[in-house]
Amino acid sequence: MTIGEKLQVDIVAAMKARQEHRLTTLRMVKSALKSKEIDKRAALTEADEAQILTTLIKQRKDSAEQFSKGNRPELAEKELAEIAMIEPYLPKAAGEDEIRTIVQSALAELAANGAKPGPREMGAVMKAVQQKVAAASLRADGRLVSEIVKAELAR
Repeated sequence: MTIGEKLQVDIVAAMKARQEHRLTTLRMVKSALKSKEIDKRAALTEADEAQILTTLIKQRKDSAEQFSKGNRPELAEKELAEIAMIEPYLPKAAGEDEIRTIVQSALAELAANGAKPGPREMGAVMKAVQQKVAAASLRADGRLVSEIVKAELAR
């Protein structure tokens, strides 16, 4: 079942249960997916849908952070609740240890193919790591991946 299909089932369930906040959040997600599908003029792939949800979550995190700084904790809580509603539709998030393992294997592969990667090859290493994360059906925070890659390249 695709993300869009799961969303539709959950929207119906939220309507029946009269969960207003959940319903509006799921409708917003479905609207974002539909909008992207219209812009693309083709059906969305699973990767496209996951990318859109990742973007929505990032927006919510940024908003929650701004609301916290602006002394508006009730609005920050609302954004965090929306994040909690969106995250179950995404693949499992990779932990720091998993990311470190993937980075080390990517560095080993790059080293086996030629020169030892250094700080200058950050882009190539990041690309290889992101591909490995996607191949493992995981998702990872880009900032965390970047920090781990920098630390491993500095060794």
